[in-house]
Amino acid sequence: MVRSQRRIGIAVSKERVESALQDLVRPGDLESIMILGATGETIAGAGRPVQLTPDMLRARGIYWREETLTLMNLMDLGHNASEERSRAPLVVSDPRLFRPNQTRRPADAPPVPELVSPNLGANAARTARSPFGRPAWMSPEEYESVIQKQGVHSLVIALSTVPMRQAVQNDLLLRSLISLLTCAVATASALASRNFGKNADLQIRLVKAGEMNTHLAAMNLAAAGLAHETRNPLNLIRGLAQLITMQAQDAPQLKEHAATIIEEADRVTVQLNEFINYSKPREAHLAPVAATGLVADVARTLLPDLEEKQIQLSLPESPLTIEADEQLFRQALFNLLLNAVQAVEIGGHIEIRWSSVAPREAVLEIRDDGIGVPAAERTAIFKPYVTMRPKGVGLGLAIVHQIVAAHRWEIVCEPNQPRGAVFRISHLNVAAPNGEL
Repeated sequence: MVRSQRRIGIAVSKERVESALQDLVRPGDLESIMILGATGETIAGAGRPVQLTPDMLRARGIYWREETLTLMNLMDLGHNASEERSRAPLVVSDPRLFRPNQTRRPADAPPVPELVSPNLGANAARTARSPFGRPAWMSPEEYESVIQKQGVHSLVIALSTVPMRQAVQNDLLLRSLISLLTCAVATASALASRNFGKNADLQIRLVKAGEMNTHLAAMNLAAAGLAHETRNPLNLIRGLAQLITMQAQDAPQLKEHAATIIEEADRVTVQLNEFINYSKPREAHLAPVAATGLVADVARTLLPDLEEKQIQLSLPESPLTIEADEQLFRQALFNLLLNAVQAVEIGGHIEIRWSSVAPREAVLEIRDDGIGVPAAERTAIFKPYVTMRPKGVGLGLAIVHQIVAAHRWEIVCEPNQPRGAVFRISHLNVAAPNGEL
């Protein structure tokens, strides 16, 4: 607009220029725009004022602030049509001086305020320079070409850096989120791969364990069958040894050998019976069992052993009825009581007691004052073939553990005070009275 009207020598009002500049201003983006004269004075502007400092002029076209970016560039408004017109101002601030068809000011017009950039003449124009020097992006030849023209002005644009900073922050936040998601996915993938490997290894172990259990079950069944078949020849050997004993009345040495055969055959038979009993599957068929009468029956079975060692046996007096498999429960009581009889010395004491720990739960204890069980062996004694007696088989307590597990009970061995051992069976289910559930 200014360049086109300058060619025909017409001045432009400042309000018109600033109105046109105001249309370009966008808050938050283009903060302000200014036109400077050749000597650096402000001719027209719009938007937020920009204070040009020496630092900005030394920046040679670009100056960064925290919230704004200021760009300064040369602007060529073209040559004047004549030397006479060159004396006319480009932009006037007083509307009275604006005449579209008049290129000269009236003689009686007041002087125009120095808000304009007067043309400096041919010689002065050749030496005019931009207040901030040659922009960094303009070549020396382009710069010299521009400043040689009349009407060289400067254009100052202030841009807001807030949108750019927000875009950078949003981009940084997005990149951080992507990085975190990538790390999370990588971590999840690593954990999933690790768990997959562990699950695969666990499945392989389970398959191998199943195969081993199947093999052991088959071996156990075969061993039980072999033990069962071995008892028949043992009975034959024992019978022949007894016959020799009866007929060798005049041969003491032969009679002694026959007695030894009978004794060893009995020992092996006991071991075979224990092994066969241990190899049987344990499946409890629950029914109400009167524990008081069952304990008394087991005690009568072991009465010869109790009398032989002069053992004092204390039985509970309070009645107790529990849910159990009677045959399995009887065998477990027999093994525990026999183990206590073998552990105590002559004149020892054994006590059987029970107590209620809940309305439907009881605890059974068998206490003795024997040699006790070392702390390191109190768990191992329930394993097969672990015994503390020189001639023990080591299957009695293992069978007890099987029976307890089949009833979903628990059994532990603890020290008795002042000496001896306590075998405690817990979580016994008390039967409901009168058949109630």
